[in-house]
Amino acid sequence: MTDRASTGVAGLDHILGGGFPYERVYLIEGDPGSGKTTLGLQFLREGIRRGEKVLYVTLSETRSELDDVAASHGFTLDGMEIHELSASDGAAFGPDDQYTFFHPSEVELSETTRAVLAAVERVSPTRVVFDSLSEMRLLAREPLRYRRQILGLKQFFVGRHCTVMLLDDRTSQPGDLQLQSLAHGVIMLEQLAPEYGAERRRLRVVKLRGVKFQGGFHDFVIATGGLTVFPRLVAADSRAHAGAGTASTGIAEFDQLLGGGLDRGTSTLFIGPAGAGKSAIAAKIALTAAARGEHVAAYLFDEGLDTYRRRAKGLAADLEPYLASGHIALTQVDPAERSPGEFADHVRTVVDRDHASVVIVDSLNGYINSMPEERFLLAQLHELFMFLRQRSVVAISIVAQHGLVGAMQTPVDLTYLADNVVLLRFFEAAGEVRQAISVLKKRSGPHEKTIRELRLRSSGITVGKPLTQFQGVLTGVPNFVAGNAPLQSDAG
Repeated sequence: MTDRASTGVAGLDHILGGGFPYERVYLIEGDPGSGKTTLGLQFLREGIRRGEKVLYVTLSETRSELDDVAASHGFTLDGMEIHELSASDGAAFGPDDQYTFFHPSEVELSETTRAVLAAVERVSPTRVVFDSLSEMRLLAREPLRYRRQILGLKQFFVGRHCTVMLLDDRTSQPGDLQLQSLAHGVIMLEQLAPEYGAERRRLRVVKLRGVKFQGGFHDFVIATGGLTVFPRLVAADSRAHAGAGTASTGIAEFDQLLGGGLDRGTSTLFIGPAGAGKSAIAAKIALTAAARGEHVAAYLFDEGLDTYRRRAKGLAADLEPYLASGHIALTQVDPAERSPGEFADHVRTVVDRDHASVVIVDSLNGYINSMPEERFLLAQLHELFMFLRQRSVVAISIVAQHGLVGAMQTPVDLTYLADNVVLLRFFEAAGEVRQAISVLKKRSGPHEKTIRELRLRSSGITVGKPLTQFQGVLTGVPNFVAGNAPLQSDAG
């Protein structure tokens, strides 16, 4: 037996540094519907899997209700001892059972406590879930008496070598910290209701005596199978040696603009108006990496999978063979249904498990605008980019600016987060709308500072020679400064 009791939830075990220390009492607090009962069942099922005796003591749920919860997650309660404290265990309602000298709650509390102790003595479990403490609080009536009862239960359980999970729905007065002070560890479950989209759930470890745990809020979901927790991404906790090297974009002239290509372990931001070619270049980079045998993960926030594949194929970037081989993984993300923590955890998984060397986020507009109530999104993006940098991943993110020509407005300034910034623009020349590309920033070395023409054709993506005979390309309406501008031909 290890020195930790696994909670049955891998993400929560990671946050706790391996699980709960054995033979201690832990408090799980949360409003109704936040997942306390489901977590308790997973905790006991993990004990059964390890060959331990487990006991579920319920004052608020019936055996039938617990069976329904288990069935909704696709598992059974086989091997789990369930002690249901009914009215006959803790209360009396017949005419001969009317209390005269003692208040009924005093007798009922004592009977309830005795019933719990008897069940533990009979089963001799190593894991116990007590659901819930709100009934005990109502029976105690007075805070001092309630604290004494909980303290007595705590001492009894520890003396029987039990690891106990106490569930509480926070019906006490605000600021009442009695339970938290008695418990060895406290986990708070929260359910948030945004103005748009599905509910969001998160948890926080309030305390865990003598154990270093990962603080802060961590997103989690309740799906078939139970709770899935997504530990908050902390890049400093997962430092790894960033390998050197440069990855070609697959476009020779663009590599020249970048000073040789995209350095591994850097993040690149493509900025420009809608339709300027940002996603097309990202798809070409993905195709080139896959052709080298690397793994690419692309997350689409704004575009459907079929549309993305068809558009790439129309630019001579057929992704289908690499999608079939698994070298490219396209994931369509609905941010209204997925929390930032879940998204970051998915990226971490494909990098650490599938060894993805290129990660594309298309686009950050969809990521940010669809979660207006989420706070600190930029801080989370900073951690994500830092993590990818430490894993030597080529990270590519796309931001669409407001407007088409002339002055452009960026919805959020992310240039300080990126190592490389690539700017795309529309401009008018010879009665035609054309596209231009330039590199504004590269942290890891020198780069070409010229502005080149970009062409998206059925034969592929090409980057022309520097537009040295134009001035004012970035304004959208350039001026000729000498002779004819070296624009690309439409041939091909």
